[in-house]
Amino acid sequence: MRERSDDISPDVLRRNLKRVQERIAAAAARAGRRPEDVRLVAVTKYTGVEQIRALIEMGVADIGESRVQDAEKKHKALGEVATRARWHLIGHLQTNKADKAAKMFQTVHSVDSTRVAEALNREAAKRSSQLECLIEVNVAGEANKFGMKPDANEIGGVLKSLATCPALRVKGLMTMAPFADDSEPVARPVFKRLRELLQDLNTSGSYPQPLTELSMGMTQDFEIAIEEGSTIVRVGSALLEK
Repeated sequence: MRERSDDISPDVLRRNLKRVQERIAAAAARAGRRPEDVRLVAVTKYTGVEQIRALIEMGVADIGESRVQDAEKKHKALGEVATRARWHLIGHLQTNKADKAAKMFQTVHSVDSTRVAEALNREAAKRSSQLECLIEVNVAGEANKFGMKPDANEIGGVLKSLATCPALRVKGLMTMAPFADDSEPVARPVFKRLRELLQDLNTSGSYPQPLTELSMGMTQDFEIAIEEGSTIVRVGSALLEK
């Protein structure tokens, strides 16, 4: 497990944020895309409240957490500052935590079954709110990862079920590429497959609205992901370097 990074100064955070933003812009340019079409989600699993506060005050609009209970503690500690950012649940969600997830997060990246989706729908409906979500897909078929199989028919069936959940809005797909010292040959096929899957699902009309979001790419491979069409990158380590 990584050590927590609770002692990074605002100056170092600002330097790291600028570097990441420059890398996003360069990758987008290589793909003929606009940098503003790629959303940076700052993953704060391994950092403290003051670093999150600093990132939000620097203009970071999206914060990603892997665990509901960690996000709950950070929300309370941040107080009003927490409301200035959009919070993303990027880790696996158990249905018994759907109530808290629907309360704290605006986007859930890790919907991998109708059971999870229906639990989120019930809880969001109680609050008369609409929750955005993404279908998590285990493109690489890793045994230690959650997510649906990259099968358009199977995912299409889930999407048809989710179309009857009025408090949910499915925006797109999410995946993680396997970690590798050389990300290029490992990650690019995974990201390309997710992009093609999104296109297939949109062509089939499995969901009433077009799916537009591809959440793919982390510190080790987000530039490759952007070149393959990612609209959301989830970056933690590159922001927290000392």
